[in-house]
Amino acid sequence: MTPARTEQQAPLVGILMGSDSDFDIMKEAADVLAEFGIPYEISVISAHRTPADLETYASSAQDRGLKAIIAGAGGAAHLPGVTAAMTVLPVIGVPIYSKKLSGQDSLYAIVQMPAGIPVATVGIDNARNAALLAVQMLALADDKLMQAMKAFREKLAEASRQKTAKIREKLHAKS
Repeated sequence: MTPARTEQQAPLVGILMGSDSDFDIMKEAADVLAEFGIPYEISVISAHRTPADLETYASSAQDRGLKAIIAGAGGAAHLPGVTAAMTVLPVIGVPIYSKKLSGQDSLYAIVQMPAGIPVATVGIDNARNAALLAVQMLALADDKLMQAMKAFREKLAEASRQKTAKIREKLHAKS
């Protein structure tokens, strides 16, 4: 099993999804990592349908140079937790929305890990925040990446300020 790679550089973050139906959500994580220039790999591996593949992937992740894994899953959402059980790398779980329980089943399955096997968990369908958390983790040991994260945060702040100015302008225009 050779994961797909985005660049010539060895990947630092693995992105896993339990099904290709999760791709539209998990692609947001890939987009963020690409925006920050972080090499990643992306794979469809099911904790239930391909458990041996998951074991191989997770247990070799650190030796292959990964620093974090983002795992998205819907329904019973075992992928992030099982992945975390098989590696000491940080795992960030992305609960995927499902029609039956609106993603709450996925959220609870990921966030309620037993003591000793943590999985960081973001909001339902929020792969973007999962990737940003991975960037923050990597930035702790990379000054250039930390500066990029600070610049990103400042862009967010400036966008918020612009929204305030726009709303105030609309209010004054009506007066």
